[in-house]
Amino acid sequence: EEDDIKEESRPEKEYAFISVSMGEGLKRIFEDLGVDSVIEGGQTMNPSTQDILECINSLNAKNIFVLPNNKNIFMAAQQAAELSEKNVIVIPTKTIPQGITAITLFNGDNSIEQNIAIMNEAISNVVSGSVTYAVRDTEVEGKVIKEGNILGLIDGKISEVGKDIYEVCNKLLSNMVNEDTELITIFYGKDCDEDKVEEFINILEDKYPDIDIQFYSGGQPLYYFIVSAE
Repeated sequence: EEDDIKEESRPEKEYAFISVSMGEGLKRIFEDLGVDSVIEGGQTMNPSTQDILECINSLNAKNIFVLPNNKNIFMAAQQAAELSEKNVIVIPTKTIPQGITAITLFNGDNSIEQNIAIMNEAISNVVSGSVTYAVRDTEVEGKVIKEGNILGLIDGKISEVGKDIYEVCNKLLSNMVNEDTELITIFYGKDCDEDKVEEFINILEDKYPDIDIQFYSGGQPLYYFIVSAE
């Protein structure tokens, strides 16, 4: 009860952020960057329009930015934005790294239009990749994939198939990095071994001496790595 009273008496904020994410580590990262509300989502449990709408309505702010961070959640976010009476702006982030880039560039001194333009421009420069595993035997664009194979995806399309998560991630990054790349960001999942991740980062630092490499414990399920190059 008391929480409700406190919430009501607070002045309305100018801006608030909602982000969809998976895993404790990623949730904390978004919160540290200033996201007000993180909705749990992921490949298997996408939040509904209703979930997003409830979240929008729970925030005491004039302008609310929603970062869906997944192309499958974008529609639900758009519908929630239309149903809400608040001013809701959905930034079309398709991946976690795009969401992180968008929130990092938000500047409260800029107009909403400026912020939208800056965020949209920035997310178009983020190449996102992920390393996961095949849940069944399949064939995609001529690649034969066996259940349990490790898959490397770039912007959602299968780019690498292999047996070792580090090897696949390394090859994946080779496909993502170009001469303009300044930053590689890696979020490792809850099934990764920290010591091996450290070794892997050392290998990457030797391989890309001129690129800033940042890595975080994302704690996400299903994905060994979520990576970005920008």
